[in-house]
Amino acid sequence: MTDPMQSVLQTVAAPSPVATTSRYFGIEVAQLQADSGDLLVYLRRRFVPSAERFELLLEVPIVQGDRLDNLTAKYLGDPEQFWRLCDANNALQPAELTDTVGRRIRITMPEGIPGPRSA
Repeated sequence: MTDPMQSVLQTVAAPSPVATTSRYFGIEVAQLQADSGDLLVYLRRRFVPSAERFELLLEVPIVQGDRLDNLTAKYLGDPEQFWRLCDANNALQPAELTDTVGRRIRITMPEGIPGPRSA
């Protein structure tokens, strides 16, 4: 018989299978027993939050030659955080954010973190 407290401690102490900077960080890990007997481990579905849930820091106009990785490096400090701009702008395809010169994209705080006006 498994000690319930030990099970809780193992769950809490288990390292995340994804980096803290990943869009999937914090998503629950689930398991499924296949008919073959194999245990399939997967991440549950990530639901993209509504853009209105993010605190706006600034809006940036897109200029010719802009790339999402360069914009996220400049404004967020990490070129791999492009997904945060996608979430903040309701974009399912990252390229659509920089396709139109003159379009203004939202640079926001991460979900659940208030911006300077709210602090």
